[in-house]
Amino acid sequence: MTSPILPFVAEQLLKDIEKSYKDGAQLPDDLLIALRYVFGSCALQALDLVDQRSVTCVSSPSGRRVFRVMGGSGKLYTCFTSCHYCPCPAFSMLVLKRSTSLLCKHILAAYLCQAMGLCQHEQVSDQDMSRVLAGQADADS
Repeated sequence: MTSPILPFVAEQLLKDIEKSYKDGAQLPDDLLIALRYVFGSCALQALDLVDQRSVTCVSSPSGRRVFRVMGGSGKLYTCFTSCHYCPCPAFSMLVLKRSTSLLCKHILAAYLCQAMGLCQHEQVSDQDMSRVLAGQADADS
């Protein structure tokens, strides 16, 4: 589900969210508090993206998989959970340059959607996936 790049506590929290959500279809307050503590201010923004069903898992017959996340501004970001990368400015600044955050709201939303089973799914051809990976086209083009 998650990348070995994430610290153990973050991975465990996502596993706890997965278990809790399967048991009750909602997150208890203690997990929401832990989510905010571990991931900071992007946690609430990521949950908002999850609530808005802004995350789509795009996969191809060859097994490639990326997550398309519609940001709050309406911009679509192609996120890679396999290597823990998002092309958004917040990821570049907060995660890569300043190292003040584990991830951005888009990547966290992708992880949360997986854990909660709330991802929308889209199957595309290998050719269309190549375009998505190259940033040349939307998945549904």
